[in-house]
Amino acid sequence: MKRIRLALLLLFIVPNTFAQLDFLLGKKFTAADTLRGALSKFRSCYDVLMYDLDVKVDIENKFISGSNTIKFLAVNDFQKLQIDLFANMKIEKIESNNQDLKYTRRFNAVFVEFPDTVKKESVRFLKIYYSGNPQPAKHAPWDGGFSWDKADDGSPFIGVSCQGTGASLWWPCKDHQSDEPVEMLIRVTVPPGLMDVSNGRLKRTTVLPDGWTKYEWYVSYPINNYDVTLNIAKYKHFSDAYFNPSYKDTLTLNYYVLPENYDKAVKQFAQVKPMLGCYYKYLGEYPFVRDGYKLVEAPYLGMEHQSCVAYGNKYKNGYLGYEMSGTGYKFDYIIIHESAHEWWGNSITTNDLADMWIHEGFGTYAEALYIECLYGHDAYLEYINSEKKKVENDEPITGKYDLNNEGSGDMYPKGALLLHTLRNIINDDQKFFEIIKGIQDTFKYKTVDSYDIEKYISKKSGIDFSDIFELYLKSSAIPKLSLRIAANPWDLKVTFRYTLGGLSAFKEEEYQEKQPFFTMPVKVTLKKDEYGFIYPTTEWQTITIRDMKPADFKVATDLFYIDKESILVDDKY
Repeated sequence: MKRIRLALLLLFIVPNTFAQLDFLLGKKFTAADTLRGALSKFRSCYDVLMYDLDVKVDIENKFISGSNTIKFLAVNDFQKLQIDLFANMKIEKIESNNQDLKYTRRFNAVFVEFPDTVKKESVRFLKIYYSGNPQPAKHAPWDGGFSWDKADDGSPFIGVSCQGTGASLWWPCKDHQSDEPVEMLIRVTVPPGLMDVSNGRLKRTTVLPDGWTKYEWYVSYPINNYDVTLNIAKYKHFSDAYFNPSYKDTLTLNYYVLPENYDKAVKQFAQVKPMLGCYYKYLGEYPFVRDGYKLVEAPYLGMEHQSCVAYGNKYKNGYLGYEMSGTGYKFDYIIIHESAHEWWGNSITTNDLADMWIHEGFGTYAEALYIECLYGHDAYLEYINSEKKKVENDEPITGKYDLNNEGSGDMYPKGALLLHTLRNIINDDQKFFEIIKGIQDTFKYKTVDSYDIEKYISKKSGIDFSDIFELYLKSSAIPKLSLRIAANPWDLKVTFRYTLGGLSAFKEEEYQEKQPFFTMPVKVTLKKDEYGFIYPTTEWQTITIRDMKPADFKVATDLFYIDKESILVDDKY
């Protein structure tokens, strides 16, 4: 692997060095958090192959009942496994091979005992019958739960969102991001006159003797638990198709909206095809062609449910009509951002919630690529740099592992700005986008750790980015480029280094012994209005630039997410 000149030969740091720069304030974790977030022996002993979820929704009583059948492969010999279902939900019984099984509960975890040893590599079925009033969402989609709402005509308008909180708030499963079934059946029974829209393709609709209707959906790809959804309303359906000549596939587009919003939806959803064209260009083929693409109106803002994106942005551009970037580029934030998750979050899913920057950082960066696709590179630069004002740099964007704990909300803007910085360090757009598409091709339908993505980018770029990832992901710091500029009538002498953790480069007593080694190239004007790389580290270096005045010396801070401070030492040397 090549290095960025000699400086990058020195990328040997102790793991988590940069994380030690921060005093991390976090919540106190409990045994329940560990049961939810960790892969204990009772979870790692089996691999889910398929879910068959069959649930009836009693809207009047805000009550659900039904079953989930889990088809699984034994990874090793065992007699006890863990599934998950919130404690407020009642388990009626658990059976396997027509035999009732014993089980115990601890918090939201359910430990199921088999009468015999389940042998390694054997395939078994486990069926859980359950019922209850699932927790309502207080402020969907962030707090997780059911949204029991009504349309303008007073008819039911129901949705569920559970990312982070857990799918086990409404159905029993192995509620850990690392284990996705290969396929899934979702059967939802609803009162007369209503429709359910869930993930995948609608395979069958059955009107039952009591007048209720069962909708049966089939998901033909791996799907993460938090993506599994239901949407219930008197929906009006319309459809379209998208053809991409590069991939020669025809993607079905299905839209389900409240009847009163049909005209607005037809107009607003016209953004989908241009968006897909941009994402096919930069990210690759839509990952779920067999299952199609759906936008479904929901009673909350939105969520990236796989092949069934929840839409609640009121048919307005921006974020409920507010244009957050300040750049003036008009697009529907929920359509563009949540659809990007089909690639980042749904096709590629992190094993642990702590690495969710892979979902949200890449998802936010996709917005900037959408702008670049439609309006050009200068517009992209304006948009991506608008993200800087959103970064707090108060906590790391990586959470705590094995505790179902996501990192700082900076994962959205800072994650995107990190990718922007990497793009400009690589300094070769063809290679950069080959890497982006290569990530999709290599890790499609898989669960990953952040390290998998970091290692792939370093390997394919030929640049060791390990300490850059360490700083930007594990710390709340960003590098500050500290500059001392001395001038005479003929040239400039520029002395520079990085400082970390917010320390001033010009307070030597604060700097001593406190900065780990760090290096990252950045572009500056080496000639008037002409940029080239310098290779700062956390040690002072000096360069001389001929025929330049101090006012003409610039750092390309629009290409790299760094801070800078400079001082004009004197006007002669």
